[in-house]
Parts: sequence; structure tokens; C-alpha cells
Amino acid sequence: MAKRILVVDDESRYQRLLEANLRTDGYDVITASNGVEAIELFSSQPIDLILLDVMMPELDGFATCERIREYSNVPIIMLTAKGEEKDRVRGLDLGADDYLTKPFSATELLARVRAVFRRADVSTSSAQARYFTHGDIRVDFARAEVWRDGESEPVPLSATEYRIFLQFVHSVGKIISAEELLTSIWGPEYRNEKEILWVSIARLRQKLEKTPHSPTHIVTRTGLGYLMPPLDD
Repeated sequence: MAKRILVVDDESRYQRLLEANLRTDGYDVITASNGVEAIELFSSQPIDLILLDVMMPELDGFATCERIREYSNVPIIMLTAKGEEKDRVRGLDLGADDYLTKPFSATELLARVRAVFRRADVSTSSAQARYFTHGDIRVDFARAEVWRDGESEPVPLSATEYRIFLQFVHSVGKIISAEELLTSIWGPEYRNEKEILWVSIARLRQKLEKTPHSPTHIVTRTGLGYLMPPLDD
């Protein structure tokens, strides 16, 4: 079954452009012109990915993303104006998985969509034990869930955040450079996109660490990268 993408943009020319290119690549597409309409559509049917414009009437992209993230980890790509760095950072900080800067080519659009779907397609199988524990954190590989001690619900990680965390889980004690993380999670074309990694690591720490400013699970090694330090038995 074709993956269904919700395109949210108040500019009809971008709606048509996005829909035409996505349908050509085999995706099922539905459209909305504002955030209120988008939330109604998303709540009424299965959606595999959302392309979400920032500047819209009634409910802008930021507020829409924030509301959807209250109850869903569906992949979201924000559509931002050229040069608006603050919009990209804010979108990522609210839980968006990626962003596209207008104007963009069909090639870039489809590459970003495919990359997000690859990241969302997290394998739930593991050749090792089902569980991994690091301090107060436990990973359930079979269910692709991360739990904190004493909590009744798993930590609400997006597919991208979960994949980033798995990089550390599978490399305990090893420093992973920013370039390695960007290449393995987002793809080689993201090798220099440090901003997207900084925001993602910050979000992971807010969700997983007891004290985000003094982390124990994802530690920075200045000038080198990040690591999950081994814990004494």
C-alpha cells in the first residue's frame, strides 16, 4: 500500500507542486490549507508523513506541529522560507524531523521524503538480548521503546530520536563524531548540517536525562563528538 502524505500549505502553487511530484513518486497525497484543517484530517485517517508549511492562517506550522506532537510521533518535515534559520531551529525544537527551504527542487523534495521514511522504518528486531539498560534507562528493542525507571509510559521519542539513541546504545564507550551521526541517521548529504544534530541531541537530553545540562547518557566530548559512557558494574 502506498504511503500517505499530508501536505499542509496555504499557497496553492506549492500544494500543486508538492502533490504532483509526490504522486509521481508513488505516494498517496491529501492536502490542507491551514493547521486547523490539517489536524482534522490527521485525526480522521492514517497519515505516514506530514509536509508542514510554517506561515499559514488560523494555525501556523509551529502550533500545528506542537499539537500533533502531543499525541503522535508521525514524521514531520517543515517547509521554511529561505534564510529563516530561526524557523528551522524552532521547528526542530518542537519535534519536526527535518525541514525543506523554499524554493526547492523536486529532486530535493523526494530525497528528503525518502530519507525521513528510511529513518522512520526502524527495525524492531535485534540479534542481541531484547533489553539494554544504562543507568535509569531501559531500551526494549522488540517494541522499539525507551523507558525511564519509575515511569508508567515509554519516553515519547520520534523515529529519528530513537535511531540517534540506538547509535549510542550500540557504541557504548565509543566517541561518535557529529559527521558520523549526521551521515548514518540523515544521510551523506547532511554531513555538514550540524544545527539539526545539536537540536536533536538537546531534545533527547530533555527527554532522557534527569539533569539535561549534566547528562549521563549522551555526553559531549568537546571537539570530538558524543558518547554514551560505560557504567561500572
